[in-house]
Amino acid sequence: MIQTVYLNKLEEVMAMISDQHYNETIHRLRSSYLYRGLPNAKFELTTSLRRNCKHLHAELESAILRNFTKYASHEDPTLSSSVWKQMMVGQHYGLPTRLLDWTRSPLIALHFANSGIDFDKIADRDAVIWRVDMHDLNRNLPQSYRDALKRENAYVFTETTLQSVAPTLADYDRDMDGKAFVTVEPPSVDQRIINQYSFFSVIPPQIENVEEFLEKSTEHTVRYILSKDIRWDVRDLLDQYNVSERIFFPGLDGLSRTLARHYFVK
Repeated sequence: MIQTVYLNKLEEVMAMISDQHYNETIHRLRSSYLYRGLPNAKFELTTSLRRNCKHLHAELESAILRNFTKYASHEDPTLSSSVWKQMMVGQHYGLPTRLLDWTRSPLIALHFANSGIDFDKIADRDAVIWRVDMHDLNRNLPQSYRDALKRENAYVFTETTLQSVAPTLADYDRDMDGKAFVTVEPPSVDQRIINQYSFFSVIPPQIENVEEFLEKSTEHTVRYILSKDIRWDVRDLLDQYNVSERIFFPGLDGLSRTLARHYFVK
């Protein structure tokens, strides 16, 4: 089920940020939520592979990964050892893949829901922040995958754990059978992926519509609609909290993008 919540006031945004799981056993906040922010509420939850290759996504995926690995191996010779590493590293650098980006931080999701260089249009349309519950998603996984997580005392896969249960894409797609998908924490290939608190969902080709899947197969998914009337207020607060490109894109490009927005004249 997908619950839709409208954020029309800053107080409601702060309530979204502070709505986290409390672990009674250890008396600490240990949230199992992942977030994804999009600058337009009409944007769908779809992978870059489907957007780029459309109806040929399944046929072209292996060719994309093969050629990426062939030409990128001089940067990282270990790429050929794992299709999952090829996919995650490629996604990080803009390769079309079946992965869907998430973050552990609602603040980071709010940043990506309110980022971009077309500042004049920030107030023209509502944005959206998706929230999924990892416990919700993992209940759909085959037993062997849940056992692998239990052995690691984790609820998110790593590249190595995923490789141990599904060495190939064919293995993974057969196991998922359109009824589940895995979420994996990517390798820390650079500071950017660490700072963005990144996670990826591995969407099997049998799941043609991620939103329909979440509606039918989860209980606690939330779609927050961020009103266009407060997007600039949220954006300015995030910058004040140091939640900006200068943190998520370390280097002069991130600094320049942050300064461009700071000095933008409305």
